[in-house]
Amino acid sequence: MRVLVVDDEADVRSVVARALRSDGHVVSTAEDLATARERASEGAELLVLDLRLPDGFGLALCRELRAAGSTVPILLLTALTQVALRVEGLDAGADDFLAKPFAIAELRARVRALGRRGALPRGLTYVRDDLVLDFAGRIARRADRDVAITAREWAILELLARRAGRVVARFDLLESVWGESSDAASSSLEVLIGRLRRKLGAEVIRTLRGEGYSLSEESRRGK
Repeated sequence: MRVLVVDDEADVRSVVARALRSDGHVVSTAEDLATARERASEGAELLVLDLRLPDGFGLALCRELRAAGSTVPILLLTALTQVALRVEGLDAGADDFLAKPFAIAELRARVRALGRRGALPRGLTYVRDDLVLDFAGRIARRADRDVAITAREWAILELLARRAGRVVARFDLLESVWGESSDAASSSLEVLIGRLRRKLGAEVIRTLRGEGYSLSEESRRGK
């Protein structure tokens, strides 16, 4: 996988790049937003993005990519750990969040989780009213307009779609999509579920208190 690491600290860039290359990824780096914009356009498949950069805030790039329709997975790195900032980052379109200082083993695991892609049943789709989700093509349309869905949001939707008619436990979602069931991951799940409801319609994802989530049964799926 082609990974772009964006951080203004040379030591961080070097350590992260070396670790990800050892996992078989092709890694490029950038020390500021200007360089990151250029290299992101060259086909990065995942971004490891610091928030504080010399020429701006990393969330600016995150918002730009999402506004342009990009669904490239984005892992935010930051020394700022306020809950409000985490929510802002997720609302800007980030897929995950890792606070500095971090363990390289955890970063590698989060990159693996973001890059994980499972085989989908052929023609798997979800249709409800004016909403169509094409999982194979990763295309979402509502009222004949494209909807930008991030990699982690697709991962949530795919797991719910695979288990059509069944409730997916919170623990299963967290372990499958985040690779962990920590409080931070649980908070991120709640934020992303809320974001998906705003994008796709409040009725699309059902919450069963104390159990988990499921897609509305009013759907049509290919075989």
